[in-house]
Amino acid sequence: MSPGHPDPYREIDAQADPLRFIEALEVRGRTPAQRRLRRRFLRFMRVPVGARVLEVGCGTGVIVRDLAGMVGPRGRVVGVDRSRSLIQGARHLCRDHPARSRMMFRVADGARLPFRADRFDVALAVTVLLHVADPMAVVKEMARVVRPGGVVGVQDQDFGTVVCEHPDRALSARILDGVVARIYEEPFSGRRLPGLLHAAGLQHVRLLTDVFQDTALTPYTENFLARRAENAVRFGLVDATEAQRWLEGFRGVLARGAFVLTINYYGAVGVKAA
Repeated sequence: MSPGHPDPYREIDAQADPLRFIEALEVRGRTPAQRRLRRRFLRFMRVPVGARVLEVGCGTGVIVRDLAGMVGPRGRVVGVDRSRSLIQGARHLCRDHPARSRMMFRVADGARLPFRADRFDVALAVTVLLHVADPMAVVKEMARVVRPGGVVGVQDQDFGTVVCEHPDRALSARILDGVVARIYEEPFSGRRLPGLLHAAGLQHVRLLTDVFQDTALTPYTENFLARRAENAVRFGLVDATEAQRWLEGFRGVLARGAFVLTINYYGAVGVKAA
């Protein structure tokens, strides 16, 4: 984990094994329910063919690769991330992509973007603001680099909306609520996005509410729950035996055909004043 902050995604390059995060982001990207979530949001944003698009906090480039197919041969997509490890991974993963010439990656902080004003038609950040120290600074920078009439879009999960079926509800609440309260400064970030865009001066703000749903305990969800259990032990919320019992409880629920985990995702889109 990060030596400076309990959220490791703030300092991936400082982690003992950055490759673990690259693999986790790619697993999430391949998960069918996650693919549906991000593609619905991209359609909601109405990214035009030929657009110049910036993704802030691009990670391994999962969404950049999606966008490269949407903007067509005349479009361009730039992905930025603070992590050198993730940018290196993104460049490696897109090296054989048929739309590789439309994609560019560079190391940059979303709160201090190295681009001139009005350069892009669209800027977006997906599941990023939850992890940053100053979400407003990032949104204002995204608005700065978008042309007048351009679009700014943000999407985040909201950890106040996690629902799961487990035989020990009290233990689930202790782990799920306790961990997010200790890792994230604003674990309910999803529901705050429309207000954030309004406060940044964007107009015609629209909201898309969507739901991640898993009834099969996919590898992405297994990783999600395992990390919650690991952190619950780290923060002293449970001991190792309780954490293992909690994870095994989900296996029992799955065996009965009763496994359910859902999380609300909120996507907000606004327009820069002309």
